[in-house]
Amino acid sequence: MEAAHAHDDSHDHAPSGLMRYVTTTNHKDIGTMYLWFSFTMFLVGGVMALTIRAELFQPGLQLVRPEFFNTMTTLHGLVMVFGAIMPAFVGFANWQIPLMIGAPDMAFPRMNNWSFWLLPPAAILLVGSLFAPGGGPGAGWTLYAPLTVQQGMGMDLTIFAIHILGMSSIMGSINIVTTILNMRAPGMTLMKMPLFVWTWLITAYLLIAVMPVLAGAVTMTLTDRHFGTHFFNPAGGGDPVMFQHIFWFFGHPEVYIIAIPAFGVVSQVLPAFSRKPLFGYPSMVYATASIAILSFLVWAHHMYTVGMPVEAQLYYMFATMLIAVPTGVKVFNWVATMWKGSLTFETPMLFAIGFLFLFTLGGFTGLVLSVVPVDVQLHDTYYVVAHFHYVMVAGALFSAFAGVYFWLPKWIGKMYDEKLGKIHFWLSIVFFNVAFFPQHFLGLAGMPRRIPDYSLQFVDFNMISSIGAFGFGLSQVFFLYVLLKAIKYGEKAPQRPWEGADTLEWTHLPSPAPYHSFEKAPQVK
Repeated sequence: MEAAHAHDDSHDHAPSGLMRYVTTTNHKDIGTMYLWFSFTMFLVGGVMALTIRAELFQPGLQLVRPEFFNTMTTLHGLVMVFGAIMPAFVGFANWQIPLMIGAPDMAFPRMNNWSFWLLPPAAILLVGSLFAPGGGPGAGWTLYAPLTVQQGMGMDLTIFAIHILGMSSIMGSINIVTTILNMRAPGMTLMKMPLFVWTWLITAYLLIAVMPVLAGAVTMTLTDRHFGTHFFNPAGGGDPVMFQHIFWFFGHPEVYIIAIPAFGVVSQVLPAFSRKPLFGYPSMVYATASIAILSFLVWAHHMYTVGMPVEAQLYYMFATMLIAVPTGVKVFNWVATMWKGSLTFETPMLFAIGFLFLFTLGGFTGLVLSVVPVDVQLHDTYYVVAHFHYVMVAGALFSAFAGVYFWLPKWIGKMYDEKLGKIHFWLSIVFFNVAFFPQHFLGLAGMPRRIPDYSLQFVDFNMISSIGAFGFGLSQVFFLYVLLKAIKYGEKAPQRPWEGADTLEWTHLPSPAPYHSFEKAPQVK
């Protein structure tokens, strides 16, 4: 009997140390790896952004050559979008979706492992392109033809990296869709799922639809570069504007691939700290789905200046304005959730409210840019840079911070230092606005983006913007300190960390219990 027992033990031996993470099929381990990877890439992309802002602190060429400056703008965009923000939300999805729907793990655990381990090689290729002969990719993160044909080998590495990142996204998305549709606990219908799960279901469909489009665009770029095709070369009958159409057919839904999971995180955090169910749950689901569908119909609003017919401009203008409607529904519902709630302002709530204010502002400047005659004036100016950083940083990043602070006690079993978390929030929101708000004025005054040098009228706002950028960057190093302190020295998290001694219980409220109160297991009808 004892011999048989010993034999069983040898079979149960799981790898430890590094091999545990290399071979893991556990959704929590994989979620953790995604989050650490994304934070690492966030710091790498941040250093690139600070290189840009340091150069722009004063007019004239100080630190870097113009070619290197262009490479920095290209890689900053690609690293932040594909290396930092998207993997962060996939990390949230891996951690939270099985827990929220009552599944034992993701549907395809080994594919889950593979979709993570494709990321580090892709990141090495992307950052390594800086050191390639002929320099890194200097075509801007949108990789417009014909600029991409004139670049050195760094562009090939970048194209390869984008292919691998796309494979990872598609595999992760198939996994998420299958998990949500097939592995929900008995009794959890689609309209009873937490909103975070809904947002990821919709996002995963978007990813599966548009990542192959990006792959097609960069593959055509690759064959134009090396195999004598002329997809984007007018001399051979190609059309550089076609690249823009293909790219933005991916690029516009991509904005929502980043924003929609952020909506999901905020829709979990706001009700928790308002001590109230989310207002208008069904309308939130329908609004999110309609945003996703409309995102496929408006891509050419990025291209008003290419000389498209007036009728097309009008269509894209009105279709773009239409997206403001479901977005307005969501903002209304978030505000209505907080209305007359029993609010407390812990760090996750602060970041969620910061998201609400600043994302709404970013959406509003997007509405301004949807108007054709306005956009023709502001196209490729710093106004556009300000707009999408309000959407990406204040939108995606702030909600990611809210999610990390909100779920950290669940993940590590320890509490972070609330005081330090609040300091991180106030540093971030103040420096973010110092960095990006002045860029609206730079754009309105006509300063073009992606230039290393500028005329003297733009000096003051650029100086303020650069100071804000460095402050914001240092605030994120402080965030790393908050995290490490919580992991090493944090107090043990209570059973229900977000319930102070004096807060209201759900049961004390006049409104009904939320759809997904996990106090008791869902009953099968």
